[in-house]
Amino acid sequence: MDDQNKNLLIATALSFAVILVWFLLFPPPETTDQPAPTTVETGEVTPGGIATAPSAAPGSAPAGEAPAVESAAEAPRIAIDTPRLSGSISLLGGRFDDLKLKDYNVTPDEDSDIVHLFDPIGTLTPYYALYGWAPGTGAAPEDVPGANTPWEIVEGDTLTVQDPVVLRWESPSGLIFRRTVSVDEDYLFTIAQSVQNTGESTVSLAPYGILARHGQPEDLKNFFILHEGVIAMADGELTEIDYDDMNDFEVVPAEGARAEVTQVAQDGWIGFTDHYWMATLIPAAGTAFKQVAKYDESRDIYQTESVMPTMQIAPGETQEVTQQLFAGAKEWETIREYQAAGIDRFIDAIDWGWFFFLTKPIFAVLHYLNAWIGNMGWAIIGLTLLIKAILLPLAYKSYVSMAKMKELQPEMEKIKERAGDDRQKLQQEMMGLYKKEKVNPASGCLPILLQIPIFFSLYKVIFVTLELRHAPFFGPFQDLASPDPTSIYNLFGLLPWGAPEPGSLLALIFIGILPLLLGVSMWLQQKLNPAPTDPTQQMIFAWMPWVFMFMLGSFASGLVVYWIANNVITFTQQYAIMRSQGYKPNVLGNITSSFRRRGKDAGK
Repeated sequence: MDDQNKNLLIATALSFAVILVWFLLFPPPETTDQPAPTTVETGEVTPGGIATAPSAAPGSAPAGEAPAVESAAEAPRIAIDTPRLSGSISLLGGRFDDLKLKDYNVTPDEDSDIVHLFDPIGTLTPYYALYGWAPGTGAAPEDVPGANTPWEIVEGDTLTVQDPVVLRWESPSGLIFRRTVSVDEDYLFTIAQSVQNTGESTVSLAPYGILARHGQPEDLKNFFILHEGVIAMADGELTEIDYDDMNDFEVVPAEGARAEVTQVAQDGWIGFTDHYWMATLIPAAGTAFKQVAKYDESRDIYQTESVMPTMQIAPGETQEVTQQLFAGAKEWETIREYQAAGIDRFIDAIDWGWFFFLTKPIFAVLHYLNAWIGNMGWAIIGLTLLIKAILLPLAYKSYVSMAKMKELQPEMEKIKERAGDDRQKLQQEMMGLYKKEKVNPASGCLPILLQIPIFFSLYKVIFVTLELRHAPFFGPFQDLASPDPTSIYNLFGLLPWGAPEPGSLLALIFIGILPLLLGVSMWLQQKLNPAPTDPTQQMIFAWMPWVFMFMLGSFASGLVVYWIANNVITFTQQYAIMRSQGYKPNVLGNITSSFRRRGKDAGK
């Protein structure tokens, strides 16, 4: 085997192996160095350092309130109706516990159910947000609204973009709480809370927001390339915590739950992120507050909190605080607009990964190409053309060197015959030939090495970004974020039964159209290169396209489309550049010779 092919094989195999092993064994750190704590008074504090924001779990209501799990379903509600959201707010605790995303279906079928983001207690996976006040000096637990407080409507019966709603509750000691809830045309709620002290003494109260999730999500992917769980921003530092890692938090004795607390000096947010959806608590910009990520193992409840600084409300005084709640889809444009409006580094809520310096621009280009072309499949092909155009100067040098290597093939064969089994003599004469002809046998490795991070970055983009979800291409390819739905098993859709379930053994064996095209394109590209003389290496090269065909067959269709387009463009570039250097590749002859050699080997 000539050194050119050997270097290519080694570089490709080792690079893939190193990156895969690194990702598997050394995932990115899930927590970052926390900023130095600032002095922020946040109500009464337990020995563990957590402000006494009550748990969102049923049964932990403030004194004087009975847990109302049984009556939660019958509690009065305020409807939510915007162009993109539907659902309702329960007046029991003022919970945001029923929220659906109108623009997104569970499956590519438009008649399927729309996505549910929040679900109330009593369902299989309760998930909700609520707001309240932690009591401090001069206030008893029954003096503040909690998880089961029955609010009354003051204004509005349906929350719309144009029409906010106002809720009211009065404590036994004369504290009047009001809550005004508004929503924009996308996914951002604004919750303005006020308290009026009609009593005779000053009280201390700390407003808070809570996101509570009972159990882990049913559709949790648990895939190393994707983060799902707590996501938080604290003064420019992003923190990602998996659900399982919350078991390692320090136990807070006063609460019986595990918790991690971060003091935020100025800007931040905290919440839960799923594959495509997210809910986050967002205090006002420039506000110091305390972030809490908490896990109650006894009740299997995951919780995030934003606890604001304590307010002193004198008799006759009214104080107000405003927070925001994002609850919706992780759309790049929408989140970017919220960041521009003042939510610090909100775009990083999308999991860009280690290669963020590649994934961010790759996705931006892909997004604009899709907006221009109107089809994500063709946008991926257009992106491939742009990437190949950028790498063309390097590819040109590589293919020129390869053409020279092909021209030197007869001379190299003579050197091998003269050297025989003397490996040192072979290497010396080969190096002398390369020096004489000014050929660098390793020059072909660089374009391949550059393709590897691009490949992984595009894989990341296709896997984690919402815009690829249910994105159609043509015909049966109606979801480029999912594996090829066609299969030999049903004659690519001609027979009246479905393809094997993705991930099954049958799906691995009975592959679809795209993986077949991938294998063929790799095989054709391989035929531009001289066949290795060593039988073992010849076998490795012969099997490589088909191994990749089966290996990438279960990957997202969009990634396979990119790989096919990349192979076709590479073949075209290499063929044209080789001809421009005076070498005329005989691809058909190489294919025929390959079949002849295999026929002879089979005859033996």
